[in-house]
Amino acid sequence: MGLTFVDTNIIAYARDSRMPDKQAIAESWLSVLARRREGRISSQVLIEFYAVAIHPQKLALPAAAAQADCRALLAWEPLPPDLALFDAAWSLQDRYGFSWWDALIVAAALRQECATLLSEDMQHGLVIDERLTILNPFNPNASPPTAAP
Repeated sequence: MGLTFVDTNIIAYARDSRMPDKQAIAESWLSVLARRREGRISSQVLIEFYAVAIHPQKLALPAAAAQADCRALLAWEPLPPDLALFDAAWSLQDRYGFSWWDALIVAAALRQECATLLSEDMQHGLVIDERLTILNPFNPNASPPTAAP
């Protein structure tokens, strides 16, 4: 499977009991990636997840639970923003037409040498710079994660 960058929405679905089908798929992916130590995120993902997690009309998790989730995700080596990341994101935005936030996610995945980017928000199957494939794990054509190394 290789290194896999996980967008905020996948992490949020893993904690969202209101959508049990998506929750099961997201949990499965996160579990396999954690076991294999192949999951990657950015600081942006942690910030976005925390905001969604504690929002009263979204996940509405207790702050302590959301903070514990964020602390656990630190093992996934979140990439902090810097000028090089911004430059790469601006270039991706120009070439692929991504929103600014999605461009930052894609740039972080590329910087971390991920082969796959899990996201519900981007085009399933799109290959970026011939080295990063976007996978919507909820797409009916998406394969489930493989547990074996």
